[in-house]
Amino acid sequence: MALIVAAAWDLARTHGIGGVSLHALAREVGMRQPSLYAYFDSKNALYDEMFADGNRQLLERLDRLRLPADPRAALKRFMRAFVDFAVEDPARSALMFQRLIPGFEPSEESYGYAREVLGRAVDVLRAAGVTDQDDVDCFVAMIGGLVDAQLSNDPGGRRWTRHLDRLADMHLDHIAHRKTTRRGHR
Repeated sequence: MALIVAAAWDLARTHGIGGVSLHALAREVGMRQPSLYAYFDSKNALYDEMFADGNRQLLERLDRLRLPADPRAALKRFMRAFVDFAVEDPARSALMFQRLIPGFEPSEESYGYAREVLGRAVDVLRAAGVTDQDDVDCFVAMIGGLVDAQLSNDPGGRRWTRHLDRLADMHLDHIAHRKTTRRGHR
């Protein structure tokens, strides 16, 4: 099945995530289309396996990270790995982070991998002092916007992603300032 999913990713990179078809995939792997139904009962089942595969790839990348002891530096390194992963493969990013396929919802099992990625990010954020859920949500939205801006406006470049550390510092400094201000008013 891994070879079939790899071939599906190749098709997605060539034709866009919406351009993946079971017919083209069967041709790509040297099968007849009905034979693919032994692996995937629908196109959405294929997308589900691709979604899980993409998140497993991301988890493997995060597993290889060596985070520094300093929480702020650790957050920046973690987020750099995430952002680099997201922008290096626009087709994979579209399936994992943009939900462009009408009617596709990841299965509970596949979505579990995405929850694990988010859980790891939240752990690193909390260690850096981002404890309020609204601040976590703002950071996630900021990273998503950064990835979208990069993919939309400078694919293959670094115009937007080069600001990642600056944005992290701004967010962390804002949170620290807000906490200090609150303490001063008590």
